[in-house]
Amino acid sequence: MKNNKIQLQTGIISLMVLMAALSRLLPHPYNFTPIGAMGLFGAAYFTRKYLAFIIPFAALLVSDFLLNNLIYARMYPEFYTEGIVWFGNWWVYGAFALIITLGLVVLRKVKIGNLLIASLSASIIFFLITNFGSMMIDPVYPKNGAGLMAAYTAGIPFFWNTLLGDLFFTGVLFGAYELVKQRGGILAPATTH
Repeated sequence: MKNNKIQLQTGIISLMVLMAALSRLLPHPYNFTPIGAMGLFGAAYFTRKYLAFIIPFAALLVSDFLLNNLIYARMYPEFYTEGIVWFGNWWVYGAFALIITLGLVVLRKVKIGNLLIASLSASIIFFLITNFGSMMIDPVYPKNGAGLMAAYTAGIPFFWNTLLGDLFFTGVLFGAYELVKQRGGILAPATTH
């Protein structure tokens, strides 16, 4: 019985992470996405902690593949001339790994205060790493402190959407999961006798 509950819990968490990732395919303001929330949610609720990395990363890769090849290739054909794009931005994946690690540490106990700290921290991590990556790969930025400050300055308008997206999707994922736990009882921790 305990094993069935764990499998059901893992399946529901995985499905919620995948649904969040696929929501990136819907029209949205730039950077208003569930990326940070997906990492935090998986870190908080997967009982097997290696799944906190595998499932959210798999969902992110699937959504990146679909975004790049179905949406961005049509919107920006001048940048998508090489055929199928298999991966997204490596700097995003690095930030995502750190966000999951943050979730493993901060969200050992899921409480509103911890969620706020984790969500705000996830937004800052994402901003710092992806804009550093922009400076490193975009030839418009000199590879020095001034170039880094220019990249961070250019990223500020997008930071606010990242922050709002992380807070919104963290609330949706964690709130929906807690609601299912309270209403259905199917996700309550399995007890041993």
